[in-house]
Amino acid sequence: MSGPLVGIVLGSKSDLFVGKKVAETLKELGVPFEITVASAHRTPDDAANYAMKAASRGLKILIGIAGLSAALPGVLAAHTTLPVLGVPVSSGTLGGEDALLAVTQMPPGVPVGAVGIDAGKNAAVLAARILSLSDHGLAERLSSMYRAGMARIREDRKEMEGLPVAPPEAF
Repeated sequence: MSGPLVGIVLGSKSDLFVGKKVAETLKELGVPFEITVASAHRTPDDAANYAMKAASRGLKILIGIAGLSAALPGVLAAHTTLPVLGVPVSSGTLGGEDALLAVTQMPPGVPVGAVGIDAGKNAAVLAARILSLSDHGLAERLSSMYRAGMARIREDRKEMEGLPVAPPEAF
């Protein structure tokens, strides 16, 4: 892989803490990406143009990250046929619940794949899963990540702060 395959679009710079989770996970998996800011409300033409040009630039997936009304993932999805994943951000008085509803309640024919509030890692893993359909090496790296997670859980089973632990044969 050479150029970026995933475009991470933040609704504002305040969403960068979630964008960094996406970036760290994509980097760990060896998936090339780029990151930018384009507001659905303050720079709507920029958001639309970015989505319209994404496929011709070689991007395969867009990840829109936004809080509050979280219109950004929907705006991106309205202007491309690429898969768009939406990450609602825990901002405002509702702690991201408003953003979660905005990302998931899209009209028919304009889908956005949604992950949980602030779930940047899940957005990155989902993007990688989609890309791994045509990239065997990426599929192997995903499998390795999952195996490492399983090993951590199995290690955690061994010590439960002095409480009786289920024996290995229970699993």
